[in-house]
Amino acid sequence: MSKAKKKADPKPVKEPKPKKEKAPKEPQVVFAFRLSETDRDLIHRAAGPARATRFVRAAAPAAANQDSKAFDELTAQAKTNFK
Repeated sequence: MSKAKKKADPKPVKEPKPKKEKAPKEPQVVFAFRLSETDRDLIHRAAGPARATRFVRAAAPAAANQDSKAFDELTAQAKTNFK
């Protein structure tokens, strides 16, 4: 004798969740520059592990805007990472 297969109960249909509206983002552009391996390594040491891009993205605008407070904070961060 063969075993009879049970019919699976139909699963209830899930209603789709409403999509969240995303805030419009500011258009971004690429800004690239070349630097020596020594400079790259220095930036990585100053920024700390896995934070070099964030460090440069903060340092460049701070310097361009003459924001000495932000630049001083980055310098303090670098000093602690060099120890």
